[in-house]
Amino acid sequence: MNTSRLSPAWPASTVANGDDTKEPGHSQESAAAASEAQNDYIDFDWFNFGTLGFWFPWSRVLLVVAAALFTYIALLLVLAVCLLSEGQRLYLHWSHKTGIMVALAFSVTATAILSDIWSKEWKTLLLSLQVTAPFLHVAAVLLMVILSWPIALHFFRMNKKVRQVAVLGLYLSVLFSLYLVPLGMYSPCIKEAGTLGPAPTLIGHRGAPMLAPENTVMSFEKAVEAGGEGLETDVTISYDGVPFLMHDSTLKRTTNVADVFPNRTHLDASMFSWAELQQLNAGDWFLLRDPFGTVSSLSEADWSQAQNQSVPSLAQFLEVAASSGRLVLFDLHKPPYGHPYSQSYINNTLQVVHAHINSSQVLWLPSEDRDLVHAVDPELQQTSGEKASIQELTDGHIIRLNLHYSTMSQQQFSKYQSVNISTNLYVISQQWLYTLAWCAGAQSVTTNSIHILSSINKPLFLMTPEEYSLMWILTDAVSAFLIIAVFIFHWWRERGLPFWSGSRQTHENGPYSKFRTELSDVWSISSVIVRPDLRSAPSSPSNPHLPTITEE
Repeated sequence: MNTSRLSPAWPASTVANGDDTKEPGHSQESAAAASEAQNDYIDFDWFNFGTLGFWFPWSRVLLVVAAALFTYIALLLVLAVCLLSEGQRLYLHWSHKTGIMVALAFSVTATAILSDIWSKEWKTLLLSLQVTAPFLHVAAVLLMVILSWPIALHFFRMNKKVRQVAVLGLYLSVLFSLYLVPLGMYSPCIKEAGTLGPAPTLIGHRGAPMLAPENTVMSFEKAVEAGGEGLETDVTISYDGVPFLMHDSTLKRTTNVADVFPNRTHLDASMFSWAELQQLNAGDWFLLRDPFGTVSSLSEADWSQAQNQSVPSLAQFLEVAASSGRLVLFDLHKPPYGHPYSQSYINNTLQVVHAHINSSQVLWLPSEDRDLVHAVDPELQQTSGEKASIQELTDGHIIRLNLHYSTMSQQQFSKYQSVNISTNLYVISQQWLYTLAWCAGAQSVTTNSIHILSSINKPLFLMTPEEYSLMWILTDAVSAFLIIAVFIFHWWRERGLPFWSGSRQTHENGPYSKFRTELSDVWSISSVIVRPDLRSAPSSPSNPHLPTITEE
């Protein structure tokens, strides 16, 4: 493709659209921290790494602490239910009260901090309900069945009608709400038989970053081996005009720049020449920090290969894709003000593309000067990172959308597909999220776990509306029967009535004799014997022997 129509002084533009954006006016250092904070690995750990300057698996520590605290609370709840089911009063020791307050403070603080930093992740929680809600509904109803035992026991032992009405009213309100919850549930995986489309194709996010250092030749080769149909990366222009691969705005996270150029660690990556970039190691960090916990599974050969990875050029990346016939998708970062190629970086990038790969294999994501780029090379697959009306997309020659998975919408995907606009979702690395994308009709997904998702042959959760309705009705009907049976049992037992014809229950030697202790009423399961107290004084008309109740 002839690029003579491209002016060397390409119009100024902002950072190309992708999963990272930078606002003008920020310093290079703050931009670097923001870029690292938005990385798609263990966000919390990378955020602290960019802030504190050293690596530590903080997320694992917090997960262990959270698991310990919530396990402790769960055990207390189980113990409380057991005691209540036997009619015991609850006396909470001061140490347990302290433990509960610590768990509560930890939960509130962690939720507040994470909500402030990653508020958009709440959308992920809502999406997860589209897969888990049917099973959570069954679990919640089962919990209500279990709670019916202590609630029924105390209901029939309460002396005040007001308390009885309050307890029973609250319990039934929650129960009936759970029974009706499925009316408001939505999941794209509840659909008519035969309407499920093909599985989304997989695009390796910076290659296969769970199997090799991200944005290295090894990583892209691993993605191809794992069955990826496309390769995604991030392109920056070196100080001498060579497009190379780097996600962050600085080099300190994924290279040993601190060792080679200790005084330049906070400089923008584009301020290094290609010769300087070739001096850096781009693989040691992966083996040292083990971002996905997968390093231990590497073979000796893979370990050695990862250890010797360097920063690749865009040309090297395109050669891997061209030789394997894979699609390519990349973000294009604009160099900072004063960079020699800040006005012509798109021109440089297109020249490399035309020299190393067929244009039809390229999903062109940068939005700047899109019309001019399309006029120069109409074979590029114009890809937008933003939703828009169909008219706007067709006017912009858009044939593919690259959207964050939180914007997932079955209706919109279907609408776009009707005019031959396909949808790619990023970054999907969990099996349940891939299942949702499949059911919603996404054509492709960008993923870190390409070797895992490629082995999925069917959605993890898929049922017809009729099957779901049957599941809902059976759950509610069986639970209602069990709860009614529990309440009848306790009513019958409290009244001291026989449970079947011919049975006999007495207060003297029956299995349900009731006696009072200092703490509460409990039911004695043992038999009792009435006998005189031999230790008492000799009987007399004024002080006769009185029978006492003892257990055996």
